[in-house]
Amino acid sequence: MPELPEAETIVRGLLESLDGRRLERVTVIRPDVVEGPPPRFAHALTGRVIRTVGRRGKNIVIALDDEIRLVVNLGMSGRLLYRPPADASPPPTHPAVEFSLSERDGDGGGILVYHDVRRFGLLRALDAGEYRRWSRSLGPEPLERSFTARYLREACSASRSPIRSWLLDQRKVAGVGNIYANEAAHLAGIHPRTPASAIPAPVIPRLHRAIRRVLRDAIEARGTTLRDYRTAQGWEGSYGGALRVYGRDGEPCPRCRTPVEREVFGNRSAFFCPNCQPAPDAPPRSPP
Repeated sequence: MPELPEAETIVRGLLESLDGRRLERVTVIRPDVVEGPPPRFAHALTGRVIRTVGRRGKNIVIALDDEIRLVVNLGMSGRLLYRPPADASPPPTHPAVEFSLSERDGDGGGILVYHDVRRFGLLRALDAGEYRRWSRSLGPEPLERSFTARYLREACSASRSPIRSWLLDQRKVAGVGNIYANEAAHLAGIHPRTPASAIPAPVIPRLHRAIRRVLRDAIEARGTTLRDYRTAQGWEGSYGGALRVYGRDGEPCPRCRTPVEREVFGNRSAFFCPNCQPAPDAPPRSPP
């Protein structure tokens, strides 16, 4: 599932193309990807002008006039693509929603396509009050000033959840998914199964820095493409080559060369170095 770096990359790729355009027509091709009846969804958005394109957690947020927001969660395989009128590339094979856009400087307008092979994504049209309530249900943004080491320490101290699972809880911190939770835990030297409340206070700032560093580096690399994710221009993200442990079970740890291990808990795979990230109930191992 696309995480914060992938959503941020898509936002940056769309902003220049969409800013100031009007949604002339909204065509729902696959009703199961929109919240509520498709006619109501289309009516709420048709004729609105795009004010800006932003992000909240893993979600792309297109702010329109009258404080209406189009919130797009990409699910497992969703893509949001801008196609100018003269685009000669092959059209998306699984379009789910199309937004016809107004012209700007005589460019013909074009369309914004939400494409989703598996159709696990969700598009919502929210008014100001609905958006505020939804946004308040999410934790702080990990790259903003509100996400401090002090917040992390206090929030972790109240939970016995494994730190990997804690980081996946969007109510605790918005935008971190399994890839970057595993990467941050490795960078901080914390076993992903360590209870959040058991992380020593002096280690919390290290975890805080690791989360922010991993996310910033991934944004710089335009995200991680493992299978479906593409940028708004259709490119793959290049952070996959920088992954330290995620998906690398059996390969050497980049720090100590100990083989990376995989463990499943919370119905998700966790990846870690048993030497650099000793289990909370076991002493560190020596590298082979």
